[in-house]
Amino acid sequence: MTMKLKSFDKIYHIHKKSSVKKWFLIFLAGGLITLFLPWTQNIKVRGNVTSLYQEQRPQQLNSPIPGRIIKWNVKTGDYVKKGDTLLQLSEIKDDYLDPLLVQRTEEQVEAKRGVRDYYEAKVGTTRSQLQALNASRDLKLSQLKIKISQLNNKLSGEEAELAAAKNELSLSEDQFARQKKMYDEGLVSLTQFQQRSISYQNAVAKKTAYENKVAQTRQEIMNTGIEQSSVIQDYTEKLSKTEGERFQSMGQIEGSEGDIAKLENQMANYKARQGLYFILASQDGQVVQLNKAGIGEVLKEGENIGTIVPTTVDYAVEMYIKPVDLPLIKEGQRMMCIFDGFPAIVFSGWPNSSYGTFAGKVVAVESNISMNGLFKALIIEDKNEKKWPPKIKMGTGVQGIAILNDVPIWYELWRNINGFPPDYYEVKNEKAGKDEKAK
Repeated sequence: MTMKLKSFDKIYHIHKKSSVKKWFLIFLAGGLITLFLPWTQNIKVRGNVTSLYQEQRPQQLNSPIPGRIIKWNVKTGDYVKKGDTLLQLSEIKDDYLDPLLVQRTEEQVEAKRGVRDYYEAKVGTTRSQLQALNASRDLKLSQLKIKISQLNNKLSGEEAELAAAKNELSLSEDQFARQKKMYDEGLVSLTQFQQRSISYQNAVAKKTAYENKVAQTRQEIMNTGIEQSSVIQDYTEKLSKTEGERFQSMGQIEGSEGDIAKLENQMANYKARQGLYFILASQDGQVVQLNKAGIGEVLKEGENIGTIVPTTVDYAVEMYIKPVDLPLIKEGQRMMCIFDGFPAIVFSGWPNSSYGTFAGKVVAVESNISMNGLFKALIIEDKNEKKWPPKIKMGTGVQGIAILNDVPIWYELWRNINGFPPDYYEVKNEKAGKDEKAK
């Protein structure tokens, strides 16, 4: 009888039933089932935290004027409110060292205003002179016009008297001729003839006298007309001279107005410059990266002093995408974000099973390539899902996973083995979806 040894039973299992085949079939079935599980295609990109709005991004503190630092009111890391004084400067330019610069400029403005008021008064006086000269000219011309009218009336009377004298002379001439004939024939005496001759000579003298009067009156009319022209010329010269003085005064007024405006502009600039001696916080935030230290350091115009990081920020993420993946990124597309410093367990193909990822939505894709050779896309928080961490900061690194199509695992393995790109699909935005529902 053969002795059965315990060690033999422990070493040799040839008579025992094996379960390898069963486990092989189980693993094979599990692998086949896994190949048909859904897999979410994705693209992994890198980026950093920023803000969608320019005013919420870190702002540089720049010196608006050249100056010397005389007082600091903050230090690196301090939180400030908008309008708080950060530091105080003193003037270093020779043109602005006078402590009474604004007061002296105001005095210059008042002096220029006095000059302007003087010329305005002069213009008023000149206007009165013009009115007086016009009135005097009109009065003089009216007097000469009346005189000419009177002379014309006088001339009419004298011409009538001259016509009567001519008629009388004609009659006397006929009578003298007949009397002379009768005297030659002896019909009248010499005395009668002499009387008629005297009458004839008196008529001739009377006619000559009236002709002289008419000629004299016409000469007076002509002289009065000349005097009228002389008065017009004289008053025209006086009016032109006075008008020229008025225009000159008006030009001085305009020049004074220009000087006053220039001085007022300078005074406003001086006052504004005095306000720039105090550098104020442009927004609520934390002061960081101060570049100047101590008292007495000189700042150049526009020189960077430090940076203010806003305390209230609507965070966004800027991702940089390879040109080959750019056609797969569209506005409205879902993006999963993993922030540096926040632990995450990521299953890229099963985004809903991942831990520590935060959902975002693409709001813009830049059409111009960046200096790093990649295209930039902006992602904001998806309000319908878990909120982003409140402790993230500007510039924090972010890894993004762009969610694409849902495909079986076998298809994804086949795609990667053949080197095919992820499937392309169009993202319908919310507005388009609402329009389709309305239709």
